[in-house]
Formats: sequence, structure tokens, C-alpha cells
Amino acid sequence: MGEEDCSTLSAANNYALALFTLQRYAEAKPLLRRKLPMARRVLGETNETTLRMRWYYAMALYEDDGATLDNLREAVTRLEDVGRTARRVFGGMHPLTGQIEYCLQQARSKIEACDAP
Repeated sequence: MGEEDCSTLSAANNYALALFTLQRYAEAKPLLRRKLPMARRVLGETNETTLRMRWYYAMALYEDDGATLDNLREAVTRLEDVGRTARRVFGGMHPLTGQIEYCLQQARSKIEACDAP
């Protein structure tokens, strides 16, 4: 079907979720970095699969045990951005919007924990 086929992108999204569920963040990040530009181009910025891939990438950044402060900050920035898009597309009551906002709180908490003396 090709790398840019909708089914292929959906499969990549599902694979990234499986890696995330197994806490294999180091493997999920490069997969998502490679597939996200394709998803944005083929599916569009507001497509649910694209939004989920963006969300999973941000989660992989802040959930990784080896996450640096820069990784945490990047995760917050990405979650803020995808959260705004999800809220605009789906509304504030959609489960995806709520899950993204919850992850944003978690990522911010990790930054605060790093900043605490």
C-alpha cells in the first residue's frame, strides 16, 4: 500500500500505541518522528489519527525514564499545541481532549519536580 497510505499510517499509529503500552518509549519516538510528517501531509492536521500520533509522541517524550528537562519542556509545548487543536476540532468534552489535558498536567508536574530544590 505504500508508506503514505491511510491504512499504513493507521497501523503505524497502532504500533506506536503498542510500544507505548509496553513502555518502550525509545522505540516509539523515532517511529513517530518518521511518520508524523507523513500523517500531517496525507491525513491533515486535524485528523484524529494525526492528533493521536502527536499526543503519543509527546507522551513518549515525558514518560521516558531518561527524559531530560528539555524533553519535558518539548512535551509540554507539543501537548499544549495538540490540546488546542483537539479542543477546536472535537470540543472540550471529547475524551481525547480530556486525555491530552490530563497528560499536559502530568508533564507539567514532572517539570515542577525537576525545578524543586
